[in-house]
Amino acid sequence: MAYVDFLSQVHKSTKRDYVARVNEYPKAEAARKAKNWGYDYWDGDRKICYGGYTYDGRWKKVAQAMADHYDLRPGDRILDIGCGKGFLLYDFTQVLPGLDVTGIDISDYAIENAKEEIKDRVQVGHAKQLPFETDAFDLVVSINTLHNLYCHDLHKALLEIERVGRKNKYICVESYRNEEEKVNLLYWQVTCEMFCTPEEWQWWFSSCNYTGDHSFIYFE
Repeated sequence: MAYVDFLSQVHKSTKRDYVARVNEYPKAEAARKAKNWGYDYWDGDRKICYGGYTYDGRWKKVAQAMADHYDLRPGDRILDIGCGKGFLLYDFTQVLPGLDVTGIDISDYAIENAKEEIKDRVQVGHAKQLPFETDAFDLVVSINTLHNLYCHDLHKALLEIERVGRKNKYICVESYRNEEEKVNLLYWQVTCEMFCTPEEWQWWFSSCNYTGDHSFIYFE
């Protein structure tokens, strides 16, 4: 298991006003709306969550970096847990044609509004119970998803990732290293349930015998 950072370039491209996030819209109401995983979460007011999640190619460099790092080949099978509208999966097919991509997400809205080119490759489902055979995928990825689970479901999800991934796995989750980052995370998030330091995340990975790679998102 190694720390591999594929996400900082995307995460740091967004400018965030943490104080405005909690002052401009009632935080509890934003969280209630966001946790429906519907229009408000993806395409509603920016004060609630994404404020319009549309394809802009930002995930292409991430897909390329992963394809290079994991030495992917046409025909390899990739699973994205928490795929949203499937933008990363689509970009995988662009940087390396011939990849066999599959996505799963808890949001009916996201799957219904997935990128047309890969819409038949994504489905509604939960990370805690993956509807796939053991050792089915060459690469399993989960980006900014698992911290949205309660601890009992996180445990199941990590075991499931190990079960369906026969080779490479990669997880990215939110974390904090100090009180400032902890407050910023609390101010910004609307769906997070696992508020863990890197050391706590490492404990979870070890406890669930997770053998893949990982990285953390910090709200600096």
